[in-house]
Amino acid sequence: MRLYHHPMSTCSRRVMLAALHMGTPLELTEVSLLSPEDRRRLVALNPNNKLPVLQDGEFTLTESCAIMQYLADRTHGQTLYPDNILIRADINRWMMWTVQHFAPPIGMFGFEHIWKGLIGKGGPDADELERAGRLLAPFAAVLEQHLAGREWIVGDKLSLADLAIAPSLTYLQQAKLPLTQYPKLMAWFGRVSELEVWKHTMPVW
Repeated sequence: MRLYHHPMSTCSRRVMLAALHMGTPLELTEVSLLSPEDRRRLVALNPNNKLPVLQDGEFTLTESCAIMQYLADRTHGQTLYPDNILIRADINRWMMWTVQHFAPPIGMFGFEHIWKGLIGKGGPDADELERAGRLLAPFAAVLEQHLAGREWIVGDKLSLADLAIAPSLTYLQQAKLPLTQYPKLMAWFGRVSELEVWKHTMPVW
């Protein structure tokens, strides 16, 4: 199986974390989103023009959380995505939650504080940052409440849910994410940050 990715991409990191933790072998092809030629090749693979993309023979799969689930189903003996249908449903719920609710406003902070300047579009827009903060706060509060008395998102062990949510916080400091007022969320993120796979996939600036 071949994964088209970029090490700075938090969506790519989701897949890398899961694959490394499960010991799932992948051949890696790095795609530069700043390269017009790489962009053209990416669109041929994924009309959405997004990373990551998985190729397994003639089968091509996009969307990071779908790729994580597929790799888990392909990996014998993995523990991140148990066979129990109720546990899977709960994991699926949190994976969809982060893609729909939690990650988008975090991405706005990342764009304003990091990527915008790198592509020559000027400095942060205060109105956009204020809007991102308003969008993020209720969902950060949901996660904070959910983590009361818990170490991990689903059940009592690490799962795909943790590895889907945590990468959005990769640039916690650089993006100036307003999350330090959520102690349970930050404690959970600290546990994820101590995982060897997390350290191994940390982007180098």
